[in-house]
Amino acid sequence: MNLTYTLHDFWRQVRAFESMFFIAVLPAALFVMFGVTQGWSNESSGNGNVSAYLMVSMAAYGAVTATTSIAGSAAVERMKGWGRQLAVTPMGTGGYAATKVVVAVAVAVVPVIIVYLVGVFTNSAMDDPWRWFATAGIVVACSVVFALYGLAAGLLFRSDGAVSAASGLLVVLAFLGNVFMPLSGSLLDFARFTPLYGIVGLARYPITEGWVVAVDGTAEQDSVWMLLANVGVWAVIFAAVALFAARRATARN
Repeated sequence: MNLTYTLHDFWRQVRAFESMFFIAVLPAALFVMFGVTQGWSNESSGNGNVSAYLMVSMAAYGAVTATTSIAGSAAVERMKGWGRQLAVTPMGTGGYAATKVVVAVAVAVVPVIIVYLVGVFTNSAMDDPWRWFATAGIVVACSVVFALYGLAAGLLFRSDGAVSAASGLLVVLAFLGNVFMPLSGSLLDFARFTPLYGIVGLARYPITEGWVVAVDGTAEQDSVWMLLANVGVWAVIFAAVALFAARRATARN
């Protein structure tokens, strides 16, 4: 029954054009506009070129949008009673939660595949084939952190509108996290404390080895431990907020 519901929910999510547009189509379109079609996209960037660097960035943006949206929607569903209804079936509460995790990760793979296919058939290049798989795997694995972010938003505000707002806020977080364009100076220093910086930095690591080129041309190197710490700290923060929101909702009920 878990497998049946998982497949059903996955196809339900994929068929929702409005959400899949922002999850899969928009990142690919942004990659084409700001990566593929630019004259400097073929220039070298570490163990690849600039196009590959931007490809990973846009894939990460699409993946975290997917996990945020699905986890947030799952929280809203549960608060509205759908989760409780499923909990009395043989699936149980644990099965329902596991299903949503699997669906969130599966949908997060969709924008990664689409953006990477665009990269393969255009001008993205990496020195070794394993770097393609490594960057894609890191993107999908780290996107799970934003399932906690979406879960916290859904539990705190209990509405689909709040989840949509949380997904929309990812645009701001992506800008502040050095995802869309290179930052420099104090803005780059601030970016290192934002939730998307660590995820995207880790995903790019097989290409850049931690080197970050600022908009003014200066270069700095982030250690893998700093990037892991960023991801870990934000995972704890999002989990703590989600736990607080869940306890508050239980107390109200």
